[in-house]
Amino acid sequence: MNLTRVVEALLFSAPRPLSAKEIVDLLRRAGAADEFSPNEFARTVEAEVTAALEQLKIEYIEQARAFRPVEKAEGWQLASDPQYAQWVRQLFPEPKPARLSAPALETLAIIAYRQPITRADVEAVRGVTIDGVLQTLMERGLVKISGRAEIPGRPLLYETTQFFLDHFGLRTLDELPNVEELRKRYLPVSPRPESLRPPVASDQAPAASTS
Repeated sequence: MNLTRVVEALLFSAPRPLSAKEIVDLLRRAGAADEFSPNEFARTVEAEVTAALEQLKIEYIEQARAFRPVEKAEGWQLASDPQYAQWVRQLFPEPKPARLSAPALETLAIIAYRQPITRADVEAVRGVTIDGVLQTLMERGLVKISGRAEIPGRPLLYETTQFFLDHFGLRTLDELPNVEELRKRYLPVSPRPESLRPPVASDQAPAASTS
């Protein structure tokens, strides 16, 4: 029996993405309930599963299959090729959500590259308020609240979601284009009230009065 075919069967049958580690565990457990059942893949290691997954990708591309193995943040999954989306979509007749507006995409990009980030800091970059846009991104499941900033007032922090990665076909945020370069660039932040800013230390004594 071929390991690649076994991995293919697991991906086809799984209701959710499977990581290489999970596939290894499944292979090792197979036949455990019956000591007389042969389990030739009981000693399979993660590197072998990864190689089998890559082999599947190559096979599906060469054979021009309508679906293919896709690696997501949480694991591997069989998915239809995007070129068939308009037909596959007919299986799911729910109303198609409207496309994100340019302001929403710009706001989402700022959050993605500089997360976690406060609403005020996003507004400082964009130069406009983002209340409605931010609400839309949260309703779409692309952005979520991740905590509070350790600054006066403790404003909410926002970050992208797992759905954001899946929606844009990313495994991690590191796959965003030029992510490291853009994260290092200076972006304006919202002004902090003078009364809330920490005092600045000085090495010099106050100047004597000349009056």
